[in-house]
Amino acid sequence: MPKIAEMLREATAILDRAGVAEARREAGSLLAFALGKDRAFLIAHSDRELSETEAANYRSLLQRRAQREPFQYITGRQEFYGLDFAVAPGVLIPRPETEAIVENALEILETRENPRFCEIGVGSGCISVSMLVNLAKAAAVGLDISPEAIAIARRNAETHRVAERFELRRSDVYEALAGERFDLIVSNPPYIPRSEIDDLQAEVRDFEPLNALTDGGDGLSIIEKIVAGAPRFLEPGGWLLMEIGFGQAAAVGALFDRRFWRSAEILADLQGIPRTVRAQTVF
Repeated sequence: MPKIAEMLREATAILDRAGVAEARREAGSLLAFALGKDRAFLIAHSDRELSETEAANYRSLLQRRAQREPFQYITGRQEFYGLDFAVAPGVLIPRPETEAIVENALEILETRENPRFCEIGVGSGCISVSMLVNLAKAAAVGLDISPEAIAIARRNAETHRVAERFELRRSDVYEALAGERFDLIVSNPPYIPRSEIDDLQAEVRDFEPLNALTDGGDGLSIIEKIVAGAPRFLEPGGWLLMEIGFGQAAAVGALFDRRFWRSAEILADLQGIPRTVRAQTVF
């Protein structure tokens, strides 16, 4: 049977031919997952022979990755804001840049007594759950059109022991809200223009849920609905935090009617790309 070092060389070549970025790192991470070990174990035990079962299991996982299935769907996990989240096909994989929403939300809500917020398009629940973990007195309502997303978000809320403060509802944008007011609304909406979907990485284009990536048009229709409806569901002086896509800053900024919004700014991410909308309603 192959030794760990031999298996990694074979796996790296397979992933490299398949067009997987950082093939060597991915091969190692996948083997560590298959063995239930960390990457340091692979280095320290590079001469260890894999059992027939271990090798077969790893090759099965490797084949899935070579077909460009996302690593996170294979392992069922993704880290976000220092927490471990369950993910599955049908739910958008959390991205590091989305942590900016959590950071801004905590800054806004940390001095408020018993804050209440709403997330539109809850996905895995990573944004709301991260906020609730860090805001012991906060409560939230999470909305999503996808039953798969609602199920995964509920699972993550239970794992991190915030489920009793996190109400999940199946809803298209504000549909399931009636006469409710929040201190903050957060969202990572589907903002990629449909015309750009075919140019995305295979992992994203072929595996992640299309309705979590794009609105089917120019990428602005859901954003427009969120901005237009937010003042009806925010407390006076309430806030909206929302992620947007590359090149959308001007169009999104123009959506904020000064009759309803006191301020609206778009913050850049670490690459200098305008990424996070931060807007406050009039008092």
